[in-house]
Amino acid sequence: MPIDVLAELVNIGTLFAFLLVSLSVIILRYTKPELQRKFKCPWVPLIPIMAILFSGYLMISLPIETWIRFIVWFIIGFIIYFTYSRYNSRLVKPS
Repeated sequence: MPIDVLAELVNIGTLFAFLLVSLSVIILRYTKPELQRKFKCPWVPLIPIMAILFSGYLMISLPIETWIRFIVWFIIGFIIYFTYSRYNSRLVKPS
């Protein structure tokens, strides 16, 4: 695989993860404000919203081929994850 293609896949994966973390900061701050946190993000929701917007912009600026590869790998990952968890979950196995 060419290094530029690999770099684009790493970029979109990292940006997507960062976008999800920023979104979860907002959600957790308002749904579970009583949770103990070792680190608090300042200026919530402004900083997480800016992070979501900038990450989204950078993701959108990537080529369509990168998006197609990302979606395919994402679907493959979901299939592997849920197939594995279906047969290896502690909730399914008797104790």
